[in-house]
Amino acid sequence: MNSVTDLHSDAVLQFGPYAFHLQQRLILDGDRPLRMGGRALDILQVLVQRAGAVVRKDELIAQVWPTSVVEEINLRVHIAALRRALGDGQNGQRYIVNVPQRGYSFIAPVAHAPAGTRVSVETVQKHQHNLPARLTPVTGRDSLVGSLVRQLPVRRLMTLVGPGGIGKTTVALRVAELLLQHYRDGVWLVDLAAIDDPEQVVDHVIRVLELQVGSTLASLANWHALLVLDNCEHLHARCRSLVEQLLGSAPRLSMLVTSREPLQAQGETVQHLPPLAVPPASALHSVAEVMGYSAVQLFVSRARTRQQGFALREQDLKVVREVCRRLDGLPLAIELAAVQIDALGLVGLQAQLDNCFQLLSQGRRTAVPRHQTLKAALDWSYQQLSPSEQTVLQRLSVFKQAFTLDAAVGVLGCAALLPGRLIEGVESLVRKSLLSREQGSGLPRYRFLNTTRTYALEKLEDSGELRTVERRYAQYVSRTRWTSSGQVALQLVE
Repeated sequence: MNSVTDLHSDAVLQFGPYAFHLQQRLILDGDRPLRMGGRALDILQVLVQRAGAVVRKDELIAQVWPTSVVEEINLRVHIAALRRALGDGQNGQRYIVNVPQRGYSFIAPVAHAPAGTRVSVETVQKHQHNLPARLTPVTGRDSLVGSLVRQLPVRRLMTLVGPGGIGKTTVALRVAELLLQHYRDGVWLVDLAAIDDPEQVVDHVIRVLELQVGSTLASLANWHALLVLDNCEHLHARCRSLVEQLLGSAPRLSMLVTSREPLQAQGETVQHLPPLAVPPASALHSVAEVMGYSAVQLFVSRARTRQQGFALREQDLKVVREVCRRLDGLPLAIELAAVQIDALGLVGLQAQLDNCFQLLSQGRRTAVPRHQTLKAALDWSYQQLSPSEQTVLQRLSVFKQAFTLDAAVGVLGCAALLPGRLIEGVESLVRKSLLSREQGSGLPRYRFLNTTRTYALEKLEDSGELRTVERRYAQYVSRTRWTSSGQVALQLVE
């Protein structure tokens, strides 16, 4: 195992009806493998190795996540998943108990199987999932992941929505890992990014699920499974009809969708994915306080993979906060920035932020192309827009701060972009996670992420319209200020 100490690489630990094969990282109930994530297995090994003793929570976290900052709720989610997988508490059998104020204890008797006991390759292959191996821990999503794990089996259709680089796929896969043991017919990732033709969607699903040639979706009628439909935004209408059909015909099927906009399907629960938490300026008092924010946790974790011995110091806090803030708390952007820490150092990294797309051009070669760089992620979103939406996105980039619809119309409204079409374009960009809407006590206000605005501004400059739109923006601001000062003067006279 990667994170905990092995007893023996070929050891088999037996408890209740289960056999834990350490070398294969597999738990068998008879000849049936239990499906659970790698971290859950790590936690179980620590507890089983010390059966009968109380293992403190901080000690468990330190052994299972030795290089990461992890919240206690993450541990609780994994413990709950373990208990479900083992049927803890059913038929009077208990395995893991919580000792208040102390930690957890494995209370069932544990025996060592005879030396040389092996599990066959055929048994290992009975795992019913196609989830990729996770190479790095998931940071800052424990509470959200726990909520999705609890809700999904009941709600059946949930859609994770957010801009490119926010970590929708990462969260979906983590939820899927934790639900491996829940679904009799497995957990299946269906990546739709490579499919351009809506007519190919059903055939692609059937191939991924390894159904027989000639099968139809009717074959899933009795399935008890979770489908993770990843990257649905460019096949919006077809995916909506697909999930509605499956909800009606396969009553024990659950679906977790990732998309940059909701499917607007019947029965859909939408979960907007927020950025990672960036510390406010008021929090820069100590390293411990700043490390309580998930954006900083991710930055430090990834920096350590590139620069051995990297540690956050008090004199670094302001710079690291500024890097995370300017990158909007986007996990992809933070990861891509952190990997350049050895080449640029923290101060050099901060100095390059105005040139963010060149800075964040060193991609993750193991990722699909649209996730390798921040620009690639935004290119993917931009290419899905209509020409009218592209125009609205470009021209709105002259707003440096949050703006109202009235301001957007005042700056951009013209014969070629009538107010109605402009407002429709703004709302469409909100649905597609390229703008965010802030609803306060007054009129709704709209805001770009810094990275999205930089991208849109470059597109506006490439179009040759930057100077024209900037001039209209300056005229609008000047006009608004004059009107405002005139109203104040009138009020004073009255």
